[in-house]
Amino acid sequence: MADPQPNVLLIVGDQHRADCAGFSGTYPVQTPALDSLAADGTVYTSAFTPAPLCVPARSAMICGQRPEAFGCWWNYDQGLPYQVLEPAAYSWARELQRAGYRTGYLGKWHVSPEHGPTAFGYSTYLGLEAYQQWRLEQLPECPIPGGWLGGIDPAPLTYSRTHWLADRASEHIVAAAAAGEPWHLRVDFVEPHLPCTPCAEIASRYDPAEVPPWPSFGDELLGKPYIQRQQLVSWGVEGMSWGDWAPVVARYYAAITQLDDAIGVILGTLERTGQGAQTMVVYTADHGDMCGSHGMVDKHYVMYDDVVRVPLVVRWPNGLRLESRVDDLVLNALDLPPTIAEVTGVAPPPTKDGRPLGGRQRSSGCSAGAPRSHVVCSYNGQQFGAYSQRMICTREWKYVWNATDVDELYELGTDPAELVNRIGDPTAGDVVRALRRTLYAELEQGGDGLISNEWLRRQLLDGAKLPA
Repeated sequence: MADPQPNVLLIVGDQHRADCAGFSGTYPVQTPALDSLAADGTVYTSAFTPAPLCVPARSAMICGQRPEAFGCWWNYDQGLPYQVLEPAAYSWARELQRAGYRTGYLGKWHVSPEHGPTAFGYSTYLGLEAYQQWRLEQLPECPIPGGWLGGIDPAPLTYSRTHWLADRASEHIVAAAAAGEPWHLRVDFVEPHLPCTPCAEIASRYDPAEVPPWPSFGDELLGKPYIQRQQLVSWGVEGMSWGDWAPVVARYYAAITQLDDAIGVILGTLERTGQGAQTMVVYTADHGDMCGSHGMVDKHYVMYDDVVRVPLVVRWPNGLRLESRVDDLVLNALDLPPTIAEVTGVAPPPTKDGRPLGGRQRSSGCSAGAPRSHVVCSYNGQQFGAYSQRMICTREWKYVWNATDVDELYELGTDPAELVNRIGDPTAGDVVRALRRTLYAELEQGGDGLISNEWLRRQLLDGAKLPA
């Protein structure tokens, strides 16, 4: 008798750094639920986003295609005109729906202003507007604090956005279990996106005095693109000391712990309904957060690991023989769609931008292909104007092509904090030339219009670029 089709539970955080989870072993962030998921599944320790910005990354996760290939350069709700993912595009959720899956989407969307999740294969959708209305009815005189650097939510944890969403997810799982059909549920949290507003009972676990500075804090940004120094001025954070940043980072930690607690509620419901073994559970994020790294806030105009690396944990007891940790270079939003398509037996994305995640085998014995030798990420600006960036990262080097400013080159083994830009170092000339040509080939294959004219092509192929 054939195994039943697995359920698929995809949980997505917003702006969650890869190094800020207990299982990463890097910073003192408490995430017992995610740690337990990681202990029973696979942690992909070198997972990257294809674009460190919400709408492009989230759109890519829907269709499995690089966002620049379909013209999605930036968020649709700021600045210049935009292009977004259209419902006619491939969606693995739609393929699951066609295969008889019960599909639901809860939480943050941020893919298209005109078309919601139901246009992309989700039968039901409940957005965060419902929480805002519920919160206003329940606690009319208890507003969430404002300000980009965050504050403490005075509401009890049970009234928080994280736990309201967890309760809705639990209701969905209970109903799906009763229906007896294979199901897919996607749960998208806002946390820990700034402003971080954890509840007091969670925030009290973190003393700002015990929050260690990021290794990159104090970077003077010498020999780096002008826009990085401008970012500090535009946000008004150029004068902030670590004493100013530590409470902000403590709230970021607390927001992650609160998110984790809500995830624990969802995973507990999964086990209580007897569906843990037959459910593929994935946790990841759209991108990371600077949160004081290099003195910066948010994520714009940089390709530091703080924003391009993301957590990625996968667990499926009945269907995968899992290694506990896999260091393959992966692109979460591009590689998850073909992975989910493979394990559920539905049609995969028509493009080859992503590939099934390695480091595991299906129970059928089918295995993923060879791991990547590099990953490529893209960014096109918006918050302070258009600014084209393309990044290629290997195990040893990260090269950032800034089309209208000085490029960046970091030797990751000796400079993991990415403090020293070696783009002008003559001893690294061969490395730069090789990375530029490899990057060009990737952009050409992915249909990236940034290389569509001879002047930009010359920067990569002929080295027609000024040094630092």
